[in-house]
Amino acid sequence: MKSTTLKNKLIIAFTGLFLCFFLVIHLLGNLQLFLPEDQAREQFNWYSNALSGNILIKIISWVLYLSLIGHAVYALIITTKNNTANGKNYHYDKRNFSSAWNSRNMGILGTILLIFLIIHFKDFWYTYKFTNLPVDAAGHKDLYEVVVQSYSQLWYVILYEISFIALGFHLLHGFFSASRTLGLYHPKYVKAIKIFGWGYTLIITAGFMAIPLYIHFK
Repeated sequence: MKSTTLKNKLIIAFTGLFLCFFLVIHLLGNLQLFLPEDQAREQFNWYSNALSGNILIKIISWVLYLSLIGHAVYALIITTKNNTANGKNYHYDKRNFSSAWNSRNMGILGTILLIFLIIHFKDFWYTYKFTNLPVDAAGHKDLYEVVVQSYSQLWYVILYEISFIALGFHLLHGFFSASRTLGLYHPKYVKAIKIFGWGYTLIITAGFMAIPLYIHFK
């Protein structure tokens, strides 16, 4: 049982770390949206087209999809086992006195992120891949216009902001949990790990939160 639990935690840790790496790349690509409008449209559409036509990116995309599925499935398995261990549920114990709010509510945070991902993939990935979008001056599908139209709606911006806050809490707990699972949370390095974890979480969360706000209010 312990070996199975450890295996599940290792899968969650490795898939989570890969997703953390992907978030950095994704954010860097999306920073083009802060450029002046004409330049942002040209570069963002070129970037989107380049990604969709690159075989290496396609392979990484499949790794991403598998990582998302594996991360969610194994997190659900561990949560279910924990909730039923010894016939007790989490809401009957006293973990709230010794653990952070986000660590006790990873199920809620994960559910918010799952709903967000479904909406995000449907409105951007599916729209780009399987619908007839207009093209820009260079002949590339105009995904930039889809982004602008989406973030012009206040309710949509609010939805994304809530989701990114949930992502921040999820990342903070997940980063420290993965470091413990992988044996990296050593007393000698705990301060550095905490600084890196907080820094990474704040940069990623603030970066993604800024994009919808900038586009909506510019």
